[in-house]
This record gives sequence, structure tokens and C-alpha cells, in this order.
Amino acid sequence: MIFANGGMFPDSELDAVVSDLEEKLPHVLSGPPLEAGTVLDALDALGRELDRGTLDGLIAQYAPPGAREELDRVRPQISRACLEARLELELGGLGGPRPFGRSEVRPLGVLLHVAPGNMAGLPAFTAIEGLLAGNLNLVKLPRGDRGLTPAVLKKLTELEPGLSPYLYAFGIPSKDVASLGRLAALADGIVTWGGDGAVASMRSMAPAGCKLIEWGHRLSFAYVSREAGRDDLTALADHIVRTGGLLCSSCQVIYLDEKSVKPAADFCKVFLPLLEEAVERIHQDPGQMAQAALYAREAALEQIVDRAGSGDRFFQGRGCSITLREDQELELSHLHGNVLVKRLPRGELTPVLRRQRGRLQTAGLICPDQERETLAALLAQAGVNRITTPGHMSDSFPLEAHDGEYPLRRYVRVVDVEGP
Repeated sequence: MIFANGGMFPDSELDAVVSDLEEKLPHVLSGPPLEAGTVLDALDALGRELDRGTLDGLIAQYAPPGAREELDRVRPQISRACLEARLELELGGLGGPRPFGRSEVRPLGVLLHVAPGNMAGLPAFTAIEGLLAGNLNLVKLPRGDRGLTPAVLKKLTELEPGLSPYLYAFGIPSKDVASLGRLAALADGIVTWGGDGAVASMRSMAPAGCKLIEWGHRLSFAYVSREAGRDDLTALADHIVRTGGLLCSSCQVIYLDEKSVKPAADFCKVFLPLLEEAVERIHQDPGQMAQAALYAREAALEQIVDRAGSGDRFFQGRGCSITLREDQELELSHLHGNVLVKRLPRGELTPVLRRQRGRLQTAGLICPDQERETLAALLAQAGVNRITTPGHMSDSFPLEAHDGEYPLRRYVRVVDVEGP
């Protein structure tokens, strides 16, 4: 499915749509700039329709289960007040009078978004961020997009037809290098959300002078110091099961501020029942339970076949598991309620975590209140970009940065003009 010029087209029209886009681009870019107020009005109207429930049918048709709940959680981020505050926070002060004359904030021009598929609505959101900065946006849809992104963009252009020349979406497979190359050739910036392979691929396609904006895969973890309260551990268990380990902010490893094995093993024995309760609470339908059981079985088999004699200790639960490992490396865990636990005394935080520098994202911190400031400073010094409570690791907060940077600043350029 292709979204272009405010309408839907079959994939068979790809060549014609891209040819038309190549012809129209210079005219759009040389016309009046896209005003932020126009974008804000359209997004405000879209948010009000979401609140009234008029988009529920669209969500039910195109989005995966649980998408409505996810959208409700991020709804504050597309409120007019929040978006206006973002524009001021991220772009305010970049332009204005200067000793030599003035500085002006301008969009990069054309952004090609290679969108992720691990969260419903994210491909549309990355295009919205591009719009806020005044850019024309081409979205390469993820394989798992069921049509939600084109439907959202179509609704947005129905609410504000003036946005039609600035929004396109293409269901191009990643293996269609020729078509992707044609879109990349039009771009002033390429926004890629994939892993190392996807980033390398887009880097090879980017034309000379094209800005590569990476939101690559990240690793997140929990850090537990001393005795943890049941509420914090329950929130962490819910987070692990609810996100399934699929997000950059999902807890992959639970690090314990411990040197000895016995307290680490005791932690696993306390945490496993909470993980089992989370599985029962969150996985309500038989399909989810079956998938959880399958991943738990895979984790058990890996322990038997691949890691025999490693010194690991394996704790099998109902639809979940915990593996207590001897090493300290931050790595991906098994999905869907199967998590790794490792010992990492606070004095060793920085040298261990810096081995993943550039990939660190969120740390869910569990510690006594009087230690929180000290441990947060240590985690930040080691390269962590988000420090939250355990239950909020994957929550989005209004006005927060993204992987340590403000996105809108990456989607604009500053033009310095000499003179009065």
C-alpha cells in the first residue's frame, strides 16, 4: 500500500508515484514554507477525534491488539500544549538576532524515514516529528504495518489538506534496493530506526551531503541496589512481561549491586513468583500463554544445550524464566518473560557499561531513596540516557529527549544571514 497526495494507491503504482514525486518535489520545496501552526491545528484535531472514539474503528481494523491502550499512554505527547512546548524547548533560541545579522531555522527539506515495526503508531509519529520541523516526509513502512500508518496520514490530510504534499508512505520491502535508492536520492536526511545492518544499508544508499539520523537499536536494564520492595519488583515484572523484551526500553538484564552468588540466587527465588503472576495477569488469551510457554522452553533448552557447564543457574517458571549468569555483559535476553540476572557492584558500573557505549538507553533504578541521586549520577556517567522507576521504563514522558538528543534539532538546519 502506498499513501501519496492524500490518497491510497496499490503497490503496483510505485514507479508512477515515485516519478510523480520526483517531478513535484522542487515545486513543493520552492513554495511557501510549512507553518508549524498548520501542523499543530491538524494534530490537535486528530487528538480530539481520538478522544471522542471516532478513530476506534480505524484502530481496530489496522492496529494490533493492545494498540488503543498504547495510544492512550502516548496521547499527552500529541496534545497541542505538549507540542508547542517541544517546539520552544527544542528549537527556541536557535534563530534570532545575531551580531552579524540574524539566524533562521529552516527544515532540512526531505526526510526519508525508515520506520520501526516494534510499536504501533511509531511510523506515523516519526513522520509527525518531521512535519513539526517543516519537512516533506517519505515513510518506508515496516513489514508488520497493517495499514495503520497510511490510514493515520490519510486522516491527517483530510483534517488539513495542506499537509498532503508533505506526507508519503511506501510499503517497500527492504530487499527492494532499487526503489529505496530512488527515495534516498531525493532525501536531505535519512531517519533510520533499525539495527546495525539497517543503518549500514541506508548509509550506503545516502547520497553525498545527505544527513544520516540514526535512532538505532538500544539496550536497557534494571539496576537493583540492596533490598527491593515488593511494589517495585512487581512493577518490574509487569514491565518485562508487558513489553516482551521487544522495545529498546525493555529490560534485558537485571543487574544486582552484589558481589556474592547467594544473595543473587535469593533474589531470583523472590522475583520468579512475581514474574509468574505477571504472566498470568497480562497474558489473558491462550495464544499469548502458548507463546510465553514456547519462549520459556527455548530458554531452558539453550541452558541445557549451549550453556552446560557455564556456571549459570536456571530458574524455570510457568511461562517465564530467570537465568542467573556469571558474566557481567549487557546483552539481549530471551523474549516474553525470560530475563537475565547478573551481579554488577556499583564500583564496576562504568567499565562494564561503557563496553556498550552508544547503545545504552534506559535504566530502571530500584534503590533506597537516599541512594537514588548517587546511583543516578553513576548511571548517567556510564552513558545511560534515561533513568526511571522500574514500572516506567517503557513509558514516554512529555518533553523528554530521545536517546539523549532532541529530535527536532536534528531535522532542521540553521541559516545565518549577514546584514540588518
